Amino acid sequence: MSVDRYDNVVFAGGGNRCLWQAGFWSVAASTLGLAPRHAAAASAGAAVASVVFAGRTDHALARFKRATGANRRNAYPGNVFNGARVFPHYRIYRETLLEVIDATALSRLHRDPHLRVPVTRAPRWLGPRSAVAVAGLADLLDGVGGMRVHQRLAPRIGFSVEYVSVRDCGTPEALADLVLASSCTPPFTPILRQGGRPALDGGIADNVPVRAVPEGPTLVLLTRRYRSLPRDPLRTYVQPSVPVPVSSWDYTDPRGLQAAYDLGRRDGEAWIAQRGR
Repeated sequence: MSVDRYDNVVFAGGGNRCLWQAGFWSVAASTLGLAPRHAAAASAGAAVASVVFAGRTDHALARFKRATGANRRNAYPGNVFNGARVFPHYRIYRETLLEVIDATALSRLHRDPHLRVPVTRAPRWLGPRSAVAVAGLADLLDGVGGMRVHQRLAPRIGFSVEYVSVRDCGTPEALADLVLASSCTPPFTPILRQGGRPALDGGIADNVPVRAVPEGPTLVLLTRRYRSLPRDPLRTYVQPSVPVPVSSWDYTDPRGLQAAYDLGRRDGEAWIAQRGR
């Protein structure tokens, strides 16, 4: 497949590891002139895709590094006694999105590619809190015998996915709500709602949302390494060359964020060189 013919691009979820995607895309897109018509992105991949396609990558990375550099801990147990949140992640995540994606950036994001974001709906027999526990167990069991790129167990036990278009987000606040809903992972975030219904991390039901884009040449950007990648004539799966050197929910590590981004750039350069052989 010619690299300049990707009609679609898909960003997997992965928390802070998704900054690898930002680095990779910054090299690949500018060098090869990639211009997909459709995109899908789960969880923190949705945040990265949003800032990338809004043309705000550098500003987002700098803002997120400042915020995590100023945050001393990932949990503040003493906040239980004053009614404040124990975990700072939701506040930092939302404030960063709202500072980076303003009305002008959102207008740009409403153009091509058409970006869709998955949110997970729990089965009716589970409440929001129990759904988090069951989803975590399903993810753990899915990894037995080797992590798979595409989930199998969670959808089989009743977790469903809903794809929401960013073009339906009329304000930066609505976009932040959608991205946070697709990243909803208690206790790091509160239990959230999307479209009036409880929503969980889109990665639970579809962490690599290839089904959200039309059939056609598709570039799939992962955030972790797998023993084997799916074989599909219309999809190119790309994974980091080594484990991304940052923890998914560590909001105290700006150096790790930069390292993840830099690894993505190096891998993007290597990928371009390899494809050009």
